[in-house]
Amino acid sequence: MSIIADYHLHSEHSGDSTAPMETQIRAGLARGLKIMCFTDHYDPEFPYENNPDVAPGTFELDYDSYRNDFLKMKEKYEGKIELHLGVELGLQPHLGGFLRSYVREHDYEFIIGSNHLCAGFDPYYPDFLYSRTQQEALVLYLEDTLNNIRAFPDIDSCGHLDYVTRYLPDRDMIYTYKAYADRIDPILRELIDRSIALEVNTSPLTKGMPHFNPLPDILSRYKEMGGELITIGSDAHVPERIAGRFEETAEILRALGFKYFAVYKERKPQMFPL
Repeated sequence: MSIIADYHLHSEHSGDSTAPMETQIRAGLARGLKIMCFTDHYDPEFPYENNPDVAPGTFELDYDSYRNDFLKMKEKYEGKIELHLGVELGLQPHLGGFLRSYVREHDYEFIIGSNHLCAGFDPYYPDFLYSRTQQEALVLYLEDTLNNIRAFPDIDSCGHLDYVTRYLPDRDMIYTYKAYADRIDPILRELIDRSIALEVNTSPLTKGMPHFNPLPDILSRYKEMGGELITIGSDAHVPERIAGRFEETAEILRALGFKYFAVYKERKPQMFPL
């Protein structure tokens, strides 16, 4: 397996996972990984009132508990696998100042910035589509993504760029790069200009969808615009999805012209061959 690092992983320190960190590590070892980076969720000011299925506090993160557990695992598995401590931040445009302070005060080696919300709703929950069409949802999501990056650009990788499409019933018919190029290109330009990586998130493949996030056509356009930095993550909340479909993903990326993927250490990218 050429992709030896999984840079989007969750454990029981994320409110939507019950997997112990050690269980995830053992699964990574079994799949041949050499490097793993935990990126448990922190979504400050998540609007629980709009998402009633989510218990208040679900997307908070107890940093001290998270870090202490990680350090124990890092010591226990030293010499067997390289472990790094990251975070997946849920971005919102008004949180730029707060997140800048948060990042300065916490010792993370890698930061994913993800858009989990549109107009106060997480697209994962059905209420998001009750008051808007799927096309309106796509436009809103992509607009919010650009605004989020501009409000808080101190991230290392842009997580699952078209996350919203996972929950659109007609995504395969209505969503293409060409149809939304005017919304997608400014995001890609922002990432390139700010040296922020674009994440290749394989979670949709492990859940039976035909493509990873983002679409291969978007990655092709990113490459055409001069983008080279990509990170690769399974977004696994359970051990069965660790390094999910990595071999297939490597083949697709090579066909698109990518030769390397980035692994971050102390928030600095190191390039590994695909």
